Amino acid sequence: MKNYRITVNGVAYDVAVEEMGEGAATSAPAPAAAPKPAAPKAAPAAAGAGAVKINSPMPGNILSVKASAGQAVKKGDVLMILEAMKMENEICAPQDGTIASVQVAAGDSVESGDVLATMD
Repeated sequence: MKNYRITVNGVAYDVAVEEMGEGAATSAPAPAAAPKPAAPKAAPAAAGAGAVKINSPMPGNILSVKASAGQAVKKGDVLMILEAMKMENEICAPQDGTIASVQVAAGDSVESGDVLATMD
């Protein structure tokens, strides 16, 4: 798999493209220029920002937040639900730890790369 960031009408999208085996078309045009990553929104000041940042994988809307600051979580626990392209995506804890801060609330719009939460 190769990962690309494509910008269409000023909106950045992260896509993954699977490479096919022999006999399949494998050449693709090279990107004309590396697109600028979307500037993340300023995060609210967090009293205890954690060492591990949990970023939004894509633009969308936060439907619900299931974790709160100070909560102990295990790797894979669902922290929040992100709606993107009419699909609900679970944002999960990348490791065991404690949630240090939650940067978003239900109803917030986020861009790809925005910090959603931090954990220790």
